[in-house]
Formats: sequence, C-alpha cells, structure tokens
Amino acid sequence: MTSSVVFPTIDLEKTGKNIERLRKERGISVRQLQEFFGFEQPQAIYKWQWGKCLPSVDNLFALGRILGVPMQDILVETSQDAAFLRRYLQSVKKSLSFFHFSI
Repeated sequence: MTSSVVFPTIDLEKTGKNIERLRKERGISVRQLQEFFGFEQPQAIYKWQWGKCLPSVDNLFALGRILGVPMQDILVETSQDAAFLRRYLQSVKKSLSFFHFSI
C-alpha cells in the first residue's frame, strides 16, 4: 500500500476572491485599505483580490484584524500530492540546468 503525502498550498485566485468578498461584506473600500496600509496606489490591493500575489505576513495579519477574522480564514487552501510536486520540481530543475545552475 502506497500512501500519498499531501502538500498544502494556497490557492491564490480563491484567496483573492475571498479577500474581496470579506472586504465587501464589511463595507470596506479598496481606497480605505490603501490608506490603512499606507500605499500610494491601490494596485497592491487589486493584485491580492485578483490572485496575482498574496499580502506579506505582516499585511495579512493586519488585514485579518481589519476584517475581523483570523489569517487562516482569509487564505484558501488547496493541496498537491507529493508526486505532482516531485514532477514539477524535476521539470524546474531540468529547465534551470539549461542555464548551468545546480540545485
């Protein structure tokens, strides 16, 4: 019997949608978040909501406080089995070997 190891990962797109949903449910605008975080432009907030990137740990912690939820309630988890990750890492390693890097 072979057991499959599951590696937890964060689903960026679903997490972004969750950030947007939580923000809207609380009546908080993108502009208000921008001002709270001290960002000159709102692009970072939009990137979070679009699933392009995640907030830093500090910003995620602060976002949780603003939204009134723990950080883990903002993040949407998905998982990949170990075999998938091994194949992915092998393909990355093969790609990098083209550039004569060693891992």
